[in-house]
Amino acid sequence: MLESIVIVGAGQAAAQLIASLAQDGFSGAVTLVGDEPYLPYQRPPLSKKFLAGELAFDRLYVRPAAFYEKLGTRLMLGTTVARIDRQDKAVLLSDGSRLPYSTLVLATGSRARTIPLPGADRAGVFFLRTIADVEALRAKFEPGKSLVVVGGGYIGLELAAVAARQGLKVTVLEQAPRVMGRGVGPIVSRFYERLHREEGVDIRTGVAVRAIEPGRVVCTDGIHLADLVLIGAGAMPNVELARDAGLAVEDGITVDAQCRTSDPAIYAIGDCTVQHHALFDRRLRLESVHNALEQGRIAAAAITGKPAPALQVPWFWSDQYDVKLQMVGLSAGHDEAVVRGNPDEGRSFAVFYLRQGTLLAVDAVNRAPEFMMSKQLIAERARLDPARLRDERVAVKDLKV
Repeated sequence: MLESIVIVGAGQAAAQLIASLAQDGFSGAVTLVGDEPYLPYQRPPLSKKFLAGELAFDRLYVRPAAFYEKLGTRLMLGTTVARIDRQDKAVLLSDGSRLPYSTLVLATGSRARTIPLPGADRAGVFFLRTIADVEALRAKFEPGKSLVVVGGGYIGLELAAVAARQGLKVTVLEQAPRVMGRGVGPIVSRFYERLHREEGVDIRTGVAVRAIEPGRVVCTDGIHLADLVLIGAGAMPNVELARDAGLAVEDGITVDAQCRTSDPAIYAIGDCTVQHHALFDRRLRLESVHNALEQGRIAAAAITGKPAPALQVPWFWSDQYDVKLQMVGLSAGHDEAVVRGNPDEGRSFAVFYLRQGTLLAVDAVNRAPEFMMSKQLIAERARLDPARLRDERVAVKDLKV
């Protein structure tokens, strides 16, 4: 019987899996099932260049249609999966049809987190996760309109930057004491608060939203007028199919080092997964393009019996205005934060996070050399001299002790 792989979810992890399966010599049948009517596309540009109208629609696609046609991949787009029948090894679609599989890969990704807020379902309130979300929001962008962004994370601030540059009056409301608090340290948060204020955005931290009413947002610090409201409360992993099928689920679908779930015939990759990361000796759910691509390669190697790719240090990025933030590693557990450059002036610096002298992570703001070098240093568990890190006369390549 010809081996058949069914992939549920049509994001970047799925696209990478298909490419890697071909590179690794898989000759069986591959079927891709996605609930959106689009080829696998990149999500990071949605809140940046695509929202700003600087990126054409077809440039979002990870691969053109011809790529899947050449490989013989069966595309079932705009199709919803109802459940998984593990006993008979089949996927049941919402129209009642069945897709048998030898191997199933869940690449179900994540969705925008909703919040139990009065008025959150009103017209004029938006979330941003899909192409359709962006197109609906972009149609409302008009200079002079007031936009209130609920949530000061990456998506909220990236969208605020685009809106401010297009002439909207933007207010960002963040309940925590600082913006981007789950992803960066206080030094970087303070910089981004300054950056947005310099660009005309009203940043409010320590503010809780009570309700969204017609034309306004009611908060603990008063009332903010709003023609449009964007809720950026983070993302939730899509684990329902896996949970309903009896697979192990934590804050994501539990997978081993080869991206196998608790059922050896089922793999999971991308934002929907929780996996032990040997470099940090902890279980992580990473929402990043890098992780999606890496897990796509890992799963393909495991399915085809090829050697596993070398483990890489996780990294992330965010573009806001003319500033590129590149983050590598994980700063949790650091006991020292060393700054290279001046975060209080200009728009270029880096923060190195150390634990007992060993580099754990780096937040690099318009500092590509520090970012690139740090990937290697973190992987090597390099020990660094804080004094040399601070001294910009020391070349980046000479930072290692």
